Amino acid sequence: MTSEIWTEKFRPNTFDEITGQEDIVKRVKGLTNSMNIPHLLFAGPAGTGKSSLAIVIVKELFGSSWKENYLELNASDARGIDVVRQEVKNFARTKAIGKVPFKVIFLDEADALTREAQQALRRTMENFTSTCRFILSCNYSSKIIDPIQSRCAIFRFRLLEKKDIEKIIKRIAESEKLEIEEKAAEAIYESSEGDCRRVINLLQATSSISPKITYDLITTVVSSAKPSDIKIVLEYALSGDFVNSREKLLDIMLKESISGQDIIKAIQKEIWNLNIEPELKVKLIEKTGEIEFRLVEGSDEFIQLESLLASFVLAGRGR
Repeated sequence: MTSEIWTEKFRPNTFDEITGQEDIVKRVKGLTNSMNIPHLLFAGPAGTGKSSLAIVIVKELFGSSWKENYLELNASDARGIDVVRQEVKNFARTKAIGKVPFKVIFLDEADALTREAQQALRRTMENFTSTCRFILSCNYSSKIIDPIQSRCAIFRFRLLEKKDIEKIIKRIAESEKLEIEEKAAEAIYESSEGDCRRVINLLQATSSISPKITYDLITTVVSSAKPSDIKIVLEYALSGDFVNSREKLLDIMLKESISGQDIIKAIQKEIWNLNIEPELKVKLIEKTGEIEFRLVEGSDEFIQLESLLASFVLAGRGR
């Protein structure tokens, strides 16, 4: 079973099934019950329920005929003005089937649309308000032009909290008859970083290996550095033992096949768990951010990480 099928299988079908966005769901549910929704703009990180909420709205409005009254386009696939002038406009100008007087067009990743396409979309939203409503989804609302934002009711989604992820994990475990260790559930949450889609994909990948999901199995599939290993690297460096710190870091990168940027993120998280002065933690975080920037710019991973460890050694000595 592919990850897309699993994602579709556990996609919410009602407002009550959407997890972690209770305030947004409450307001959108009220609009949907009135049978006359405005244009909507959903902004927020990936995997937080934007697409799911759009489909739930359409299902609540149209019932069994929702597919005939719904058009979904991914703007990152078709970014130009032609998709707005042709597909969107042709669908928007036709009347809806059923009692609801309008159709719904869902534009996913709308922040990928070019400015010209957004200007064309703005005119389409104006001209076909009587026959069509738009739901736009984006990661960054600042990339959507102001004329479109002013025509939409904007809802800002947040990353899912630990309790929300645990609820999703429990539901999937019951449905798929999985046994998940408490420590493994913690690791899933840390790896997902509040992204529900990552949770589903990670559970699918691990369950294909074993129905009993353990912490070690999660870390193997995720291919991320174990916090305990990173802690050893940092403790060596802060104690002044640069050689052992460097060798341990190299061992982690080669054996686990972990990239420099993933190592940097693991180091940044583990710094806050160290038993050191807050002022020193701030200095280490500042240096970590500088090295991460250099890696993004294309610098050699291991040389930059060696530089980071060297700066930690000096910081540990009070320099």
